[in-house]
Amino acid sequence: MNWFQTEIRLPEHRRGVHDVTRHVVEGMPQLVRVRVGLLHVFICHTSASLTINENADPDVPRDLASSLDALAPEDFPYRHTCEGPDDMPAHVKAMLTGTSLSIPVAGGRLCLGTWQGIFLCEHRNRGGQRRLVLTLQGE
Repeated sequence: MNWFQTEIRLPEHRRGVHDVTRHVVEGMPQLVRVRVGLLHVFICHTSASLTINENADPDVPRDLASSLDALAPEDFPYRHTCEGPDDMPAHVKAMLTGTSLSIPVAGGRLCLGTWQGIFLCEHRNRGGQRRLVLTLQGE
């Protein structure tokens, strides 16, 4: 059993849901050496999150972002407002969507479904670069 771990920085994204599958795969080149294993992806932030979802229709990420905005609107009477009106809704959205993913690996590839991709959910208007910790276990 082998373990590999690295940290990658994603480019800055505007608020929304963005396919980052390529960044994750390129950030863990050891994937190609793993016959069977598991990739854990963790985001080191409380105002952004990760999800696996459809990567075929560009309307899906737009609709997901709109749905999250409706669930946690900026005009809700939050008490935590010192970091701007988009901050507390970002925390709520991150709580709903999650900070980590576990993805099976087989034959040197992620076992994602035909229409699946790894998505960064950027919940801030200007969240900056986001850090991901990638941990690969396998043989």
